[in-house]
Amino acid sequence: MSETKTRPAPKAAVTLTPAAEQRIADLMAQAPADAIGVKLSTPRRGCSGLAYSVDYVTDEQKFDEKIETPGGTFYIDSASVLYLIGSVMDWREDDFQAGFVFDNPNATGACGCGESFTV
Repeated sequence: MSETKTRPAPKAAVTLTPAAEQRIADLMAQAPADAIGVKLSTPRRGCSGLAYSVDYVTDEQKFDEKIETPGGTFYIDSASVLYLIGSVMDWREDDFQAGFVFDNPNATGACGCGESFTV
């Protein structure tokens, strides 16, 4: 009898904290009717070159990474995955600001305002 070995599921490029997962659930609860999830991308902008952007998504792109969370589907833009491998995405709120915060081991620098990063 041969024993079949199964491979563990691949690890997601980005780890979401419970607070980030809850924020995704909150966003999906108020999402436009055609939204199928939220998507993280890293468009070129800012003083350092790349920025984090989280937006509603209405269609699934073939090579985007897909992460199922308890509150909805989270996508990572295929062109951004390499910049984000090993990152942790959190949601933080205080009296003065609220937003997603990224701990990205690939970032080699960031601008002074924290809006953009370099790899």
